[in-house]
Order: sequence, then C-alpha cells, then structure tokens
Amino acid sequence: MAYRETANVKARKAAQRDHLLVCAEQLVREGGFANLTMQTLAAKAGVGVGTLYRYFDNKAVLAAEVFRVATEREVAAVAKAMGHPGCFSERLCHVLQVFVRRAQAAPRLAWSLIAEPVDPAVDAERLTYRQRYAALYQQLLSDGVSQGALPMQDTAISAAALVGAIAEALVGPLSDPLTKTQLAESLTQFCLRAVGVPPAQTQFIEQQQTA
Repeated sequence: MAYRETANVKARKAAQRDHLLVCAEQLVREGGFANLTMQTLAAKAGVGVGTLYRYFDNKAVLAAEVFRVATEREVAAVAKAMGHPGCFSERLCHVLQVFVRRAQAAPRLAWSLIAEPVDPAVDAERLTYRQRYAALYQQLLSDGVSQGALPMQDTAISAAALVGAIAEALVGPLSDPLTKTQLAESLTQFCLRAVGVPPAQTQFIEQQQTA
C-alpha cells in the first residue's frame, strides 16, 4: 500500500518551506540575490544543506520562488492601493506613492526585485512581475480615459511605459543610501504629465503635495 502523508506531516512540511522562504528573503533584503546561496540559507535557517534540496531543486529554483513570493506581496499592495477613493489623478497619486514608499522602506529588496542581475529563472519571474503591474496600470488608465480625465490613448502602451519609467527612476535612488525624500512626489508629477492629466489639475496636485 502506497504511503500517504498525513495532514500533520503536510502541515509541518509547509511550515518548514515557509520558514525557509522567510529566511531566504531576509538574506536578499540584506545583500541581494548574490547573498542567497544554499549554504548561507542553511546556516540562517538552522538546517542542513541537504534539507534545502528536499524543498528546492537548486539555487535558481529557490531564488525564483523568493522573487515570486516577494513580488506577489508587492503587486497585491498596488492592487489594493488602486481601490483608493477619489478621482483618477488622486488614485494614480496614491498608487505611485504607495509603491515608491514601500520600495524606500526596503531599498535593497526593491533594488534586487527591479534591477539586480539574476539567474534566467528569476528574470522570467521579473518579466511576469512587470506584466502584472502593467495590467493594473492599464486598468487604471482605462478608467481615466472612460471618465474623461485622460485623453484617448493606447492604455496598454502607456501602462508599459509607466512601469518602465517608474523602475528606471527608482534604480539610482534605491542603490544610493541617501534616498531622495521627494522621490514619490517627483515621480508622481512626471507620471501625471506623461499620461495627459490637464496641466491645471497637475499643478493643483503639486501644490497639495508641497503644502
């Protein structure tokens, strides 16, 4: 008769895997994906290296899973921010400021997710990560167009451009220990102009941000 794991065994394995992923993400927060090896993770988690291979075939699989879990959390935060009440401009401002401030709160992790040279398996996850962000921004931009808050445009292209611009704008400040205090505000102003928010409304929002 084939052995079947009990519910308790499955729960213990799931808890151990979650523990390993938490420890692995902490290593990335401290030194990027370059800091994540099977040896460093085993030492941090207090297990033997052999134990890790019961859960992850190799470092590439481990790193891709760490990336996936971390980015799912960030995408969920942005998706939640998009439900912020208010007009299109207020919603976009809120989303951008949530994203930037979360990145500034964990700069090394954010830099690793956005720009660190990584294994192809992680790069594949990064592409998915950007596509999911672009889909969220496209939904928000489409709302803006349908409400008359934005001019007609290809919202898919505009959304992809926003994701690229935001990532590029964050790379330098995140790698610099002296992050710009007005980064969120500056990036918000750029994005509002880029998607065609009327100048008068952009100026009003700028005044609110600096007040």
